[in-house]
Amino acid sequence: MGESVRGNHPYVGLPRSAYWKQAVSEVSPLHLDGLYEPRFTIDGDTRISAAGSCFAQHIGRQFKLRGFRFMDFEPPPPLLDPADYPAYSFDLFSARYGNLYSARQLVQLFERAAGEFTPLDGAWSESTPDGERWYDPYRPIVEPRGFGSLEELERSRAAHLDAVARILPSTDVFVFTFGLTEAWRNTADGAVYPTCPGTIHGEYDAAAHEFVNFSYPEVLADFEAFLARARAVNPAMRFLVTVSPVPLTATASGRHVLSATMASKSILRAVCAELYNRYDYVDYFPSYELVAAHPMRAMFFDPNLRTVAPRGVAHVMDTFFAAHPSPGPAAAAPAAASASAEDDAVCDEAILETFGS
Repeated sequence: MGESVRGNHPYVGLPRSAYWKQAVSEVSPLHLDGLYEPRFTIDGDTRISAAGSCFAQHIGRQFKLRGFRFMDFEPPPPLLDPADYPAYSFDLFSARYGNLYSARQLVQLFERAAGEFTPLDGAWSESTPDGERWYDPYRPIVEPRGFGSLEELERSRAAHLDAVARILPSTDVFVFTFGLTEAWRNTADGAVYPTCPGTIHGEYDAAAHEFVNFSYPEVLADFEAFLARARAVNPAMRFLVTVSPVPLTATASGRHVLSATMASKSILRAVCAELYNRYDYVDYFPSYELVAAHPMRAMFFDPNLRTVAPRGVAHVMDTFFAAHPSPGPAAAAPAAASASAEDDAVCDEAILETFGS
């Protein structure tokens, strides 16, 4: 029997990034070198579209501020004050769909744009002092005061879905930020809402609405279905996936909200890892790790330990764009980071905080 040689194994000579002590505990959390190594290049000619949870709004805003070619297929009307863009869900993503918290929402949105799926629940109406107002169940916050008529809502929806249908053929890199596994859907046709009916608009009906907590296989299958659709239209399209570091505002799972958050984010992070491993045209950016991992000691969260503080947003964005240098003027990037960090993201689910006892 040959004599074993101590130290002759695969762990010898690995880079510093492979060892916790050298890569994490002995360095500042602000300087975790090698945490993000881009799989492909994003430059000034790359057509970029984005969707996802509220944290994804920062990514789109930064692409625009730093001079990248960020695509907006549903731009704001000329007479709308730019200060009002967020309130009407303009200038947040690549179309006026608002927050897409789950992969199932993403899949259903593009099915609707292709004319393959029409949800049974088409509109909500509410009586107000100004008369009857109408709301889109799948974009309940795009019109803060609601639409003046059902016809107005339907015209807006048709224009919106037309904008969505133009995204895939005209995009080189699609960015999606996974936000939640918990959702509410219609029991009759499975249409997923961005928030539980009755929280922002509409009325909750236990017979018509059900809670769902998507599993790892379901989330993975949903996003793979989106990949297949996108690549069928645009075979060269690439994808950048991230996980939002923002915890759940509230959970309907019956578990403690901390445990529910960890379960949800773990599933989403695992899905991203599998997508990265399976497809060489999918890249992953660790926005979740840069904010929520324990070496960060929660320093990038606001005192409520849920919303990401401006310095956290700036750190995440600066890390990403250090790997993808701005095609604009060299001086533009630092100003963009600070400007973006001061803006609050528009989050539908934040209203859930008001229902706590």
